[in-house]
Amino acid sequence: MSVAPPLRVMAVMGTRPDTIKMAPVVHALRAARPGIEPIVCVTAQHREMLDDVLELFGIVPDIDLDIMTRTQSLTDITTRVLQGMERALEQARPDVVLVHGDTTTSTAAALAAFYAQIPVGHVEAGLRTSTIAEPFPEEANRRLTSVLTSFHFAPTSRAKSNLLSERTDHAHVVVTGNTVIDGFVETERRVRAGGIATPSLDGLDPSRPMIFVTAHRRENHGQMADIARAVATIAGFPERPQIVWPVHPSPAVYPVVHGILDGVAGVRLTEPINYAETVAAVAASYFVLTDSGGLQEEAPTLGKPVLVMRRETERPEGLEAGTLRLIGAEYGDIVDETRRLLTDHALYHRMARASNPYGDGHAAERIVGWLLHALRSGPAPDEFRPPSAAA
Repeated sequence: MSVAPPLRVMAVMGTRPDTIKMAPVVHALRAARPGIEPIVCVTAQHREMLDDVLELFGIVPDIDLDIMTRTQSLTDITTRVLQGMERALEQARPDVVLVHGDTTTSTAAALAAFYAQIPVGHVEAGLRTSTIAEPFPEEANRRLTSVLTSFHFAPTSRAKSNLLSERTDHAHVVVTGNTVIDGFVETERRVRAGGIATPSLDGLDPSRPMIFVTAHRRENHGQMADIARAVATIAGFPERPQIVWPVHPSPAVYPVVHGILDGVAGVRLTEPINYAETVAAVAASYFVLTDSGGLQEEAPTLGKPVLVMRRETERPEGLEAGTLRLIGAEYGDIVDETRRLLTDHALYHRMARASNPYGDGHAAERIVGWLLHALRSGPAPDEFRPPSAAA
């Protein structure tokens, strides 16, 4: 009786966010040896931030396309990933290529795999907003990637419904939960054990509430001054909140934020911090003020409410569960909603106690199990069901 060869699975990532979310998948692929032969390919769309995450999770790439240039445009990224992936696929000859989410790396890598007639698995598939323009370019990226995908790993039942409404083959859509919860839970455990330094939090007053802030989305670049002015006002509230804001290096963000907030009492602006420090900052915070996507899923894992400085979110499950509030990026709205969350304790406790609809820490295992089921006739794993659905 012949034995099937190992399933060659290439995991592709290029930025800090998609690497954080793909790292648990890489670990699960490695744990499935010898039935699976994992191949890790990084594009280095974001070089330094990517390398920090790879080191944190103990991942050494098999292939590094090293595409980043100092002034890269979206077109530069797309074409360099396409060209690099063509060579990488010829070299590695995977049976399936896994891409993640909504990055330009993911869409270009999926297109390269499609051209090479290699099936694509899309991790965090099916997220949608009401307009292709927001967030930009992420919403377009995730929709384009879906068209090129053979196996769709949806984080939630709503994401699965989005895909089915677009006539995606039901047999190739599975709800796994989000792998970001896998990585977040493991990293928070390591931070709590004291093995990871967190200098950006040194010297904070534990008797004062800390608000963790991030803002960098392209659609908010024109309102960065409003966001910074709002933070300056918030720092003067009677509750004496402490603001910790790792400032994105973008020229549309960094000089604007520092120009308004340098020297403001209660505001600590830092350079970009690594993922472990981000997890520690969320854990230490009273709540999170952000335009990030991943933090909308991560913070509720620790019972931290999230005020989302966007007009649209591809994560409506958090709105329905009550872990998130969508507040936009206007000065007055940020100030008013932050004041409300600081002073309305009933609202705060409702948001903090809401169940997290995004995962249970086992999404990566489900993805690997489903690949073995679909491509090597292994047993089918159970789909993820959040607590409210499982009750």
